Amino acid sequence: MALTALLSVSDKTGIVEFAQALHAQGVKLLSTGGTAKLLAEKGLPVTEVAEVTGFPEMLDGRVKTLHPRVHGGILARRDLPEHMAALKEHGINTIDMLVVNLYPFAQATAKADCTLENAIENIDIGGPTMLRAAAKNWQDVAVIIDPVDYEQVLSEMKADGITRSTKFMLAKKVFAHTAAYDGMITNYLTSLEAGSELKTEAVPAKEAYPAVYNLQLHKVQGMRYGENPHQSAAFYREAQPAEGTLAQWNQIQGKELSFNNIADADAAWECVKAFEQCARVIVKHAKPCGVAVGATPLEAYQKALKTDPTSAFGGIMAFNRPIDFDVVEAINANKQFVEVAIAPAITPAARAAYASKQNVRLLEVPLNDQTRKLSNALDFKRVGGGMLLQSADNIDLVGDVKVVSKLQPTEQQMKDMLFAWTVARFVKSNAIVFCKDGMTMGVGAGQMSRLDSARIASIKAGHAGLTLQGSAVASDAFFPFRDGLDVVVDAGATCVIHPGGSMRDDEVIAAADERGIAMVFTGTRHFRH
Repeated sequence: MALTALLSVSDKTGIVEFAQALHAQGVKLLSTGGTAKLLAEKGLPVTEVAEVTGFPEMLDGRVKTLHPRVHGGILARRDLPEHMAALKEHGINTIDMLVVNLYPFAQATAKADCTLENAIENIDIGGPTMLRAAAKNWQDVAVIIDPVDYEQVLSEMKADGITRSTKFMLAKKVFAHTAAYDGMITNYLTSLEAGSELKTEAVPAKEAYPAVYNLQLHKVQGMRYGENPHQSAAFYREAQPAEGTLAQWNQIQGKELSFNNIADADAAWECVKAFEQCARVIVKHAKPCGVAVGATPLEAYQKALKTDPTSAFGGIMAFNRPIDFDVVEAINANKQFVEVAIAPAITPAARAAYASKQNVRLLEVPLNDQTRKLSNALDFKRVGGGMLLQSADNIDLVGDVKVVSKLQPTEQQMKDMLFAWTVARFVKSNAIVFCKDGMTMGVGAGQMSRLDSARIASIKAGHAGLTLQGSAVASDAFFPFRDGLDVVVDAGATCVIHPGGSMRDDEVIAAADERGIAMVFTGTRHFRH
């Protein structure tokens, strides 16, 4: 008995070729609307669903597949005689394959001029119903929602038939997709401001955070453990991660990434992306311990390493330019062990130079001038019994910087301050970053007191044999008292950049003038707790 396939897709990628292949294998084709028209135009013998149901498409296409002759043919269990007898009694034929994808709700609502009425019309009803029915009856019905699966299905059909494991995989994929689809609709509808329902012909105003927030993640890999051996862990990726983000990595070599590898790699990658110039970032425990820009990746590497070569050992390094052989040669010459190296590309020569060090994970992440500026739209922070959501801290400055001291910074000082300011955005609070000539000279991070962060930065600079004389300092938040300013000036800083906004700003500015340094306010804070 010939198999029957029902095809009804909004995404028509590959559907003609797939239908032709099905026809060649003797499969009877059922279809609806635009899909049926397309297949008929291509000369395929296709039966309209309306011919099966005995009812025309009605209510502007809202009702066409919602019928016992469709759902009976999908849901009937072939292993239950009473089900098959019911089909025979009512003249219902089985449907053995369902090829459906859904109205483009996401694409419709992404348009700036999408009205509430248009959004509602792009909510698919019949499609999810058929998909769920077929997925529920997966043992008897092959259900395909993604064109990427056409090839595998055809290949198995030509062999011994679609395997049980493939049918189950396809069913799971359907339930995941319809869940995401419903979640997307919920996110949209529960974000609408009150009163939107009174003017459906208008583009509705939306709140930034919906009343109900749905997020679907796809497992990429399990892990031996999390931050510590007694913790289990796994890495999940968004269905459509923002371009240029770490989740799009391609691992060239090395062991499987660990929980801490991925967390630290993300910190390094987001930091290095923030620079337009050729840059290199070294991260240890999610904090930059060396950042520099240079004319070449090699120069950037050499400068970044000077900041804190001790902490750099066993760290993560990221480049915003391709890694070439000369960089790897320098790393090997320094006998520097790195856990992970990330770059937009790793040349064949660089790969060959690292081939003997299989413990080193090499990652390529696509990056260009456009994607460099992209990042996650939202940040998440888990708390007991809930989740904090916020817009991501993706902006260096909101507005222009303001010189508040009597002394005006030189052009070079302003460059150094802005460089330090960019680095400070990625340093755990309380952040104090000393910089000079496009490289970090000392980084103080994560202390309960900003004073201690400043002292630690100075100590680490001394250990690295670097002088802080003539350096620029950035602080992620304002100096609440002049004592923090005095510490960095005593260490050698000649200019300071920070948000300002303290009740004691006047005192701090007066202290800057007293010490004879330039001070700049950004008006932007970058806490990273």
